[in-house]
Amino acid sequence: MTSSLITPVPDPAELLISGALVDAPPAHSGFPTDLALGPGVGVVAPFDFALDRELWRWVPDEISLYLTRLPFTPLPMTVELASVLAEPDAVVRATRDVLVPEPSAVTYACTSGSFVAGSAGERRLRAAMVAAGAPVATTSSGALIEALGLLGIRRVALATPYVCGVTDRLREFLGEHRVDVVAERSLGLIDRIWQVSFSEVVRAVQAVDTPDAEAVFVSCTNVRTYELIAPLEAALGKPVLTANQVTMWATLRAIGVAARGRGQALLDRTAEPLPAC
Repeated sequence: MTSSLITPVPDPAELLISGALVDAPPAHSGFPTDLALGPGVGVVAPFDFALDRELWRWVPDEISLYLTRLPFTPLPMTVELASVLAEPDAVVRATRDVLVPEPSAVTYACTSGSFVAGSAGERRLRAAMVAAGAPVATTSSGALIEALGLLGIRRVALATPYVCGVTDRLREFLGEHRVDVVAERSLGLIDRIWQVSFSEVVRAVQAVDTPDAEAVFVSCTNVRTYELIAPLEAALGKPVLTANQVTMWATLRAIGVAARGRGQALLDRTAEPLPAC
């Protein structure tokens, strides 16, 4: 007797066949509506990259990031390792892997790996990524040059986590693009760069800034900076560019999407004007 009072639950498969579930539920039904997905961005990162979450900070909700990493290399962070990270073959293999979900652009999110072989090496990386199938290819170091050019900056101060030999290569790379390094500070780290604290970044930026510098650049995509950019710019009165910032800004810009970031000079000064009403 009791069992006859129980209302049977419809089988979802039967509802689908009958057409009852073909139409999307109305917005007031309590079911979420689909978010229209925008373009995706493929990210090729070094094997020790630990800041996936930071990259998302610059990305609008409708954009997806697809990350992959290069194979592990048992070397300290010196010019030798940076040179391994600059070899196109591994970057090409990773690019092909990240193309499966069909991103609209692919970026190589490694600063040292894209500047250590000079401007010619950076161009080779981008060309190899495009040859592997990337619709659009960017690198962290190429993004820096693009940002400096659009901001009209020719004199920079550098704050890096690297040993001096790697920072020297960054200075030479910038010199090839007619950007002068007026001051530099290297932390001398050879591993676990992702553990650099906010206070260490702030001290390095404040120590390296000089009146001659039109901007400060914080190098390495394994250094957290998102929360620091706006307060540092307010304190110094000049742009503070960082590796992850320029990487995401340039890659999103390449597919016609604006990066997110409140109070960041790069984003504010390069924003496209809104169309007239």
